[in-house]
Amino acid sequence: MTLRARSPAWFAIVLLLLAICLGAATLHTRFGDLSGHWWQSIVAPDDDQIGQIVMHYTFMPRLLVALLGGAALALAGCLMQQVLRNPLASPATLGVTSGAQLALVVATLWAPSWMLAGREWIALAGGIVATLLVFALSWKRRLAPMVVVLSGMVVSLYFSAINSALLLFHQESLSGLFIWGSGALAQDSWHDTRFLLLRLGIVVVLALLLLRPLSLLDLEEEGAKSLGISLRKLRFAGLGLGIFITACVVSAIGLIGFIGLASPAIARLSGARTLPQRLVWSMILGALLLAVTDLAVQQLAPFTASLLPTGAMTAALGAPLLLWLLPRLRISGSRPTPSTGLTMPRQAQPHRRLWALTALTVVACTLALLVGFMLDSHAMYPSLAGTSDLSLIVDWRLPRVATAAAAGLMLAIAGTLLQRMTGNPMASPEVLGISAGVAIGVIALMLLPLGIAPLSGSVMGFSGASVALLVLIVCNRRSGFAPERLLLTGIAISSLLDAMRAIVLASEDPRAQQLLSWLGGSTYYASLTSSSWIVAIAILLLALTLPLQRWLTLLPLGAPTAKALGVDVDRSRLMLLALVALLTVAATLVIGPLSFVGLMAPHMARLMGFHGARHQLLGAGLLGMLVMVTADWLGRNLFFPYQLPAGLIAALIGGVYFMWGLRRL
Repeated sequence: MTLRARSPAWFAIVLLLLAICLGAATLHTRFGDLSGHWWQSIVAPDDDQIGQIVMHYTFMPRLLVALLGGAALALAGCLMQQVLRNPLASPATLGVTSGAQLALVVATLWAPSWMLAGREWIALAGGIVATLLVFALSWKRRLAPMVVVLSGMVVSLYFSAINSALLLFHQESLSGLFIWGSGALAQDSWHDTRFLLLRLGIVVVLALLLLRPLSLLDLEEEGAKSLGISLRKLRFAGLGLGIFITACVVSAIGLIGFIGLASPAIARLSGARTLPQRLVWSMILGALLLAVTDLAVQQLAPFTASLLPTGAMTAALGAPLLLWLLPRLRISGSRPTPSTGLTMPRQAQPHRRLWALTALTVVACTLALLVGFMLDSHAMYPSLAGTSDLSLIVDWRLPRVATAAAAGLMLAIAGTLLQRMTGNPMASPEVLGISAGVAIGVIALMLLPLGIAPLSGSVMGFSGASVALLVLIVCNRRSGFAPERLLLTGIAISSLLDAMRAIVLASEDPRAQQLLSWLGGSTYYASLTSSSWIVAIAILLLALTLPLQRWLTLLPLGAPTAKALGVDVDRSRLMLLALVALLTVAATLVIGPLSFVGLMAPHMARLMGFHGARHQLLGAGLLGMLVMVTADWLGRNLFFPYQLPAGLIAALIGGVYFMWGLRRL
């Protein structure tokens, strides 16, 4: 292809020059004493020269693995985008990578002998399960691009929650696997290079054989069928190749984010129009992107306590790239809308249901305080606490129950505010990345050499939430806060949290265990003082929210209608977003960034007939309290004496609900 003003060649040349500069810098700093013997070190190293041995068995295999892995993921992403006709399809957004990792974790724990048959086959099975689940969730909407991406997102989050739960129980057994899983490309032989080269060659040959029929997918379905193409078989073949090569990469070097999404998108935006052009340029750009990222990571190594995982750094760099791509990508197909199957007729007397919910929440809190397990020198047994156990209830159980209830209340209110303000049934602090913004602020406080004051966690958390909200506004203001753009912006923000979490876990920082527990949403560190503060804050913010019911009633009607009825739309949205930020920060600091309560509770309130703004706020708040208190009680008692974080249990429950909601769209 000739170099044109709009050609991927220009971008590839820039990446190539950057890779050459970084590679030369690495050779100069690490292997400067081998100057004049570099070719010998690559081809036939002298066994008596340790520098040549290191270069031959570590640096060169690592560079080639980066090139092969990047090309393979780009090929997988290009195939998935072509088959699904979805510019946002990739191994990461379809949940393939997280499914492959979960399968490897399960096999490592309970069937290590299966690993002898080949890690790629175990990873392939996990990727297939994840893809089938995504298809099951989106098949009813004919694999509409937005619904496919949302399905992939929730499957990825759900599998990640299961991975986190397994890590909490088996940290010693899985710590090395999760360091590898964060995308560490370190090599000590040529095994992974040969492994990836062989499989990538096979997949490329098969993709070339399917090139002509795959190109016909650019036509409408009717046109492709009229040419005698079996779309079902072709889609299964194309997706099968993409999933297989992704599984091979995951089994060899771990999770690498965004290469499969960014490379085909850049190739398309740079002028690659036909499928052959997109395949070739996607692979070239993917190989160079991953190689440049890995060489940059090696250059940063002297300035960090440990070598940063390349996969996490790729995700950290890819999130801003996705934010840049979103306004430029045309996303066609049906967007998610509330289904009539998810609503119920309005209740003539909603106060009765509110009182019933209040009574049920009080009962749940009482049971959580009184019912639990006891452990003595002989065995553990269920028990009902009495007056003699007052210190156990007040000092240990009451702070955790109060903290869980307050966090559930605040997340539910925040989710209700977002859904009514944006008219987006899938909006919530967790899905839009606001909770992730809080977590990013807290993790940054831990990573950066800053002085830690008593309120510094709250300040950094609020700063992170504010930045996340600002990004949401800037990226979506022009599109009128279209649901698909809003949700995909949240995916990008959340990916930054995943990257930072992987970096912390891979660093073997002694604070990583406490951080992992907090990210899961544990109430373990709650005390009477902290729970009193969080309950007071929750009541105050609820009191500030209830008078705003007029805005929440009129804003869902649309900006023009709200303005005609006397609402200052910009001012009302700004105040509501500030309240969402405060609610999310207060809840996330005590219960972690992922629980799905903010998504579940407003929908559950509507299912119970609470359609008015005030009634939905109160109903969702009570349901949020009920879900979180129940999740905390299950986390404390389900695997006693071991404990699961309440937020993690709520995420597992909420993930099932989210999948059910998507299936009903």
